[in-house]
Amino acid sequence: MTPADRRVTLDRAARLRQLSTIDRDILTRAQDPLFQRWLEQIRATGGCAHPIHLTGSTTTRDAATGEVIHHYDTAGEPGERLLVRCRNRRATVCPACSRLHAGDTYHLVRAGLVGGKTVPATVRERPRLFLTLTAPSFGTVHRTSDGKRCQPRRDSGHCEHGRPIGCGLVHADTDPQVGQPLCTACYDYPAHILWHAYAGRLWKAFTDNLYNHLAARVGHTRTDLRHTVRVSYAKVAEYQRRAAVHVHAVVRIDGNGSPDAPPPIWATADLLAQTVRTAAAAVNLRAPYSAALGEHELTWGAQLDTRTLRAFGAGDGLADDAVAAYVAKYITKGANDTGVGADHRITDPAEIDQAPVSPHVRTLMHTCWRLGSLPELAPLRLRAWAHTLGYRGQVLTKSRRYSTTYAALRAERAAHERGPDLADAPGTVTDSRWRYIDSGHSPGAALIAAGIAEDIARNREVAREELAERGASCRTRRR
Repeated sequence: MTPADRRVTLDRAARLRQLSTIDRDILTRAQDPLFQRWLEQIRATGGCAHPIHLTGSTTTRDAATGEVIHHYDTAGEPGERLLVRCRNRRATVCPACSRLHAGDTYHLVRAGLVGGKTVPATVRERPRLFLTLTAPSFGTVHRTSDGKRCQPRRDSGHCEHGRPIGCGLVHADTDPQVGQPLCTACYDYPAHILWHAYAGRLWKAFTDNLYNHLAARVGHTRTDLRHTVRVSYAKVAEYQRRAAVHVHAVVRIDGNGSPDAPPPIWATADLLAQTVRTAAAAVNLRAPYSAALGEHELTWGAQLDTRTLRAFGAGDGLADDAVAAYVAKYITKGANDTGVGADHRITDPAEIDQAPVSPHVRTLMHTCWRLGSLPELAPLRLRAWAHTLGYRGQVLTKSRRYSTTYAALRAERAAHERGPDLADAPGTVTDSRWRYIDSGHSPGAALIAAGIAEDIARNREVAREELAERGASCRTRRR
């Protein structure tokens, strides 16, 4: 038997041993008298891949008499524990919870565009933009361009490191070379990492500039303008193929005051678009001076796109629902989906060498780890964020008054699922005692939960298709 055949035999034996372990786990669980109750808990979590295990009790009493109105204790549950969702947004970690998070994100963003969820419907009549801010260039990379040649050059020159300064090939969108530097020695990896580390401050400087530039355009002082209008936004960060973050944002002008307050007549989408461009171009920050790196100026990239939003796609511009669906789709992606990092923090540089990423991304991660050792950059905590290439911001953030919150959406859904809550009834007192004890699934339980999650997703997809068919049928009859 050859070494290759021996390895195949050993791998097959290992798979058989693993399969038998899963089978034994499923059989043992199915014979448990509380198996049906365990299935109910799995269905209640939507088939969560990494549920949180809690133990404890909740007691609701009449405040006047002390009479127990309702009592729940996990002592009667399978394993004396209650399973709750992990609520991870990444599809690579938990597909079930990521779908739920995507739905919440859709409603959160859409409410700020067309109203609902405590947001007045009049917001759809206000000046709104969908804008994209990009990172500057840190070096020439391979790219796709609708069938055109990548980085064409009339001359056949070379950089100082002896590499061609042009490409001239036509790359398919799936080509792994897309996004990779033409010359890694010419690429400014430290600047890339520092830009990511300060991306949040760059956004803050941009929003501050919006008020300054808007005030200058309409002839107001910044203070007067703040008393007149309010700029609301929701933004999502996305990694490009070159592993640099760019920002998609919905920006809206409101009147300052109650949520129903309309903006002044002079506030238009065209004025907002012009202000956005000048405000972004004026952002200029400086990273701390480093003897090893020198000085770095941090700005937004030259590529900036603004699109006017129209309610339901009427007229020119993007449709509200399309923008909300786009943001919700991206929000569930993890670092592994985009190939630009890892979904967990790195504790040892050896993990970087084992990460399933491109050489370009691996170099960025090593650069982030190396810069994290510099005392002058210690406040940036770059090693803690090496898995995201130094980017420390949330994937989605919004201004306080843009729309509702994730917490409000989750509370509304929980109240709908459980029905009337005795804890909310007047004249009652609730005492709750809960403790974390574990998380995740055993191998057999994980397989069952994955099947339940797939069934739930399939049923929702079928329901959506039926609803769409009914809508199309109704529109046809009306015609």
